[in-house]
Amino acid sequence: MSDVFPRWFRVDQVIQAQSLADPAGAARAALAELPASSFIRSGMTVAVCAGSRGIANYDVIVRAVCLELKGLGAEVFIVPAMGSHGGGTDTGQLDVLAHYGITPSAMGAPVRSSMEVVELGRAGELILYQDRHAAGADAIVLVNRIKPHTDFHGPLESGLVKMAVVGLGKQKGAGQFHQAAVRLGHAQALLQAGREVLQRSRIVFGVGIVENPLHQTARIAAVPAGTMEQQEKGLLEEARGLMPRLPFEEVDLLIVDEMGKNLSGSGLDTNVIRRNTAGSFVTPGASPVLRIYVRSLHPDSQGNATGIGLADFVHDRLLDAMDPQATWLNVMTALTPANARVPMHFPTDRQALAAAMQVIGRADPRQAKVLWIKNTLNCQALVASEAYLQEARQRPGLRLQSQPAPPAFDARGDLLPMFADQTAG
Repeated sequence: MSDVFPRWFRVDQVIQAQSLADPAGAARAALAELPASSFIRSGMTVAVCAGSRGIANYDVIVRAVCLELKGLGAEVFIVPAMGSHGGGTDTGQLDVLAHYGITPSAMGAPVRSSMEVVELGRAGELILYQDRHAAGADAIVLVNRIKPHTDFHGPLESGLVKMAVVGLGKQKGAGQFHQAAVRLGHAQALLQAGREVLQRSRIVFGVGIVENPLHQTARIAAVPAGTMEQQEKGLLEEARGLMPRLPFEEVDLLIVDEMGKNLSGSGLDTNVIRRNTAGSFVTPGASPVLRIYVRSLHPDSQGNATGIGLADFVHDRLLDAMDPQATWLNVMTALTPANARVPMHFPTDRQALAAAMQVIGRADPRQAKVLWIKNTLNCQALVASEAYLQEARQRPGLRLQSQPAPPAFDARGDLLPMFADQTAG
């Protein structure tokens, strides 16, 4: 295989993004504006639902919500609302929350984890399930990020309503939802099931979080269950305009340092890599990335390598970190077996990149259009190949941070770090 690679340089996207200086204060203000006191009375038991995504300031926001509800005299506890994640076990889901700093001591509230569910009723053919601890509370409060989904698009995607249907439904409810989505389509299934869950359960309101392209908290809004569908639609459109993006349309090869369920529900955010997955098939999106190489699995993903099938090449270290059972359970629940297929894998970056250069359709690999990012949650800092240099110099939204140079490898053949917070290998 060829060992000829393009030269590359560091470049930053110049992003003017508003963020909240005090997320806890913003959460308190959102509850006061609602006001939470209209829904929560002294002596009520309240289940606060937390999920399984890498959300900025998530522990800070969840803690602020818990403290405000306790200040109203409620008996508050936290419930993992994450479908089949965490290996589909009680302790696994506790571990996921603990990785985000959501523990009983940090939150000032117990965390009650169980995969047991109760049946709420039916929405057409779809059976609705809910975590038994949450179902037994006097009130349920959802806390989740609102963002474009990685598998489908519609008026509602990832957010509060999806947490109510899929996350709070645990593995059984998530499986039911995805089965229905095959027949109805994800968007329609979510609307149909969401309306029924909000009507039949004790969900009183949700705290929606919107992030900017830098993975910072941009907005926090508290919305009552009665208007959640309509208000979440508006928050989704706001989030859609703020999502991270690659700065160039044509990409021969995208190198991603890390993937994981904590970074995206699909391991790699399909809105960034511009590839989609539908069951057994990986399909191109608009201006799709031609080839993808992923170097590692984030430790907070706890071995869940869902989305590995979206890549064309991976480093052996990613496979070593993969827990097949946790990964398979997740993709089987979501009915997306393609997301667990193992791509070509190599012991070193040099070998993986050499293989990638053979399948990008460039007679001269030095002209390849290559981008390197840390993960799909943050695309501000990039490494770009020399083929982008002229455009990068002319674009006002880009700032060059270095001059083109050949890629540098260590003695093993792995890339030397190029990002400030990156470790070798």
